[in-house]
Amino acid sequence: MNQFITEIVVLAPPILMALTLHEFAHGYVAFRLGDPTAKSLGRLSLNPLKHLDPLGTIAFFIIKFGWAKPVPVNPAYFKDPKKDMLWVALAGPATNLILAIISAVSVKGIWFLASKLPYSSLAEAILVPLNAMLIASVWINLVLCIFNFLPIPPLDGSRILIGLLPIRMAASYMKYERYGFILVLILAFSGVLSKVIMPLISFANGLLLS
Repeated sequence: MNQFITEIVVLAPPILMALTLHEFAHGYVAFRLGDPTAKSLGRLSLNPLKHLDPLGTIAFFIIKFGWAKPVPVNPAYFKDPKKDMLWVALAGPATNLILAIISAVSVKGIWFLASKLPYSSLAEAILVPLNAMLIASVWINLVLCIFNFLPIPPLDGSRILIGLLPIRMAASYMKYERYGFILVLILAFSGVLSKVIMPLISFANGLLLS
């Protein structure tokens, strides 16, 4: 029980930050491109409660993959809907990649600081849990980044792919969007998704923290 509580304490802050900034990035880029939908619905916010999806959050603790409530975007406001949606979709995983890099740099900063400071129980009480949170943050943000790059609707990768495909091919691809979320759940809870992307996540994690 104590281990479970410790895990929640360590994982909760980076999960909340990763999910919140991911969705905020989508809404902010859409807003800058002319779409006020997220702002008008109160989703252009850094409040985690505005973005959390209960199932997606629980999934993070059970299967190590998760998601938030998608920020609503209306492409009708964009000057170039196809191109602008690509940038909106890219904003989420790109933000997670940046957060993963910042977290990794911070971890190395803590390691360097710890090696230079004399031992202190107070410093240990602060730096040890902070270090654990930052290490978790690297992993969590890499999960969100790589997971969302998968070209399966409604993940960001599908929006990016649609922005790159010719119009006719993109239209055909979008017909399968209604089945995408079911496919993601099947792949996630069956363990297939983990086998596909875990090697990439592990490689990137090791690269950042080496």
